[in-house]
Amino acid sequence: RCRALGITRRNLGDFEVEYLCDYKRDEEFYLVKWRGYPEAANTWEPRKNLRCRGLLKQLHQDLARAPGGPVRPGPRGLPARTASYLVQKAEQRRALRRWERLLNSTRSHQGRIAVENEVDLHGPPRDFVYINEYKVGAGISLTPVAVGCECRDCLAEAGGGCCPGASHNKFAYNEAGQVRIRAGLPIYECNSRCRCGADCPNRVVQKGIRYDLCIFRTGNGRGWGVRTLERIRKNSFVMEYVGEIITSEEAERRGQVYDRQGATYLFDLDYVEDVYTVDAAHYGNISHFVNHSCDPNLQVYNVFIENLDERLPRIALFATRPIRAGEELTFDYNMHGTAPCPTRPPLTMRDSPSAMGLGGQGGTRCGWGCCGGGHVPPPCTVL
Repeated sequence: RCRALGITRRNLGDFEVEYLCDYKRDEEFYLVKWRGYPEAANTWEPRKNLRCRGLLKQLHQDLARAPGGPVRPGPRGLPARTASYLVQKAEQRRALRRWERLLNSTRSHQGRIAVENEVDLHGPPRDFVYINEYKVGAGISLTPVAVGCECRDCLAEAGGGCCPGASHNKFAYNEAGQVRIRAGLPIYECNSRCRCGADCPNRVVQKGIRYDLCIFRTGNGRGWGVRTLERIRKNSFVMEYVGEIITSEEAERRGQVYDRQGATYLFDLDYVEDVYTVDAAHYGNISHFVNHSCDPNLQVYNVFIENLDERLPRIALFATRPIRAGEELTFDYNMHGTAPCPTRPPLTMRDSPSAMGLGGQGGTRCGWGCCGGGHVPPPCTVL
């Protein structure tokens, strides 16, 4: 058989196991799909010939999770349905790895993105384009900031001439870059016209995502979610909510379409008035996949950097508490407490009768009483 495949001692290392697609337990034989070769070239190999511990472990984990599992192989191998499932899982992982590489080649931020689905056979989402900043929609223009601060030490001079003080607002950060103002107050960062450099303590959100994060498939019916792969300190910046900026009129039109589809990603920029909306349905970053919680670990802040139009804030998410590595990231879609004064409503996700969740996930189901384990009462009906 080796000769038929063209395998010799000289080129033995050229043959790599791509995945394992069948298993005979009694004889401890595995059906191997060889990387770069068609399925017709698959061969049964004894366990002793395989030096791919990760793939072997993965195979047995997949058998435990297979439909009707855990599945025990027969003398001739696995049931046809299970063998087909193993191939589908292998193809899914291959598609997710391609998507992961695409995300990481597209991102402009320091933090890497991992992708994982050990729950079902869902692959990468369709019609989603990863972007790093707002995509400005038709009929909307951003006015670049015209002036910047002249500070040599923005933290020391925060009370007067620096960007926050110039707009009669508080300096938002401490020396470690952690937000120190309450939710609802705006953040004014230094901009491209400021005299200070890249190490200025008033440049936080503009530096982008610093933490390694993972898009993963949740196991309780909430679809995709995001978890951190690193420990995050309390009050640290985690990510922005970005998407396509559209007018409220366009948002109403799209909202009707999204409601029929059972999900929406419309985020009203109603800091001072409801004129613009962020639509992250087709253009967005990793925040597109963050789920709702009534007890979130992220809080929304309005941020102004290169554009000072209060109708067009950037939406930044900061940690409300220390977050452990491996913990899921969530925010309250209803954005309680973000309003700077009683006359200004909080930033809100647009309501949807189906309450599918930010990722179109089939209900928020955050586990807290307000969500009722899948049924979402009005305060949490957010997409």
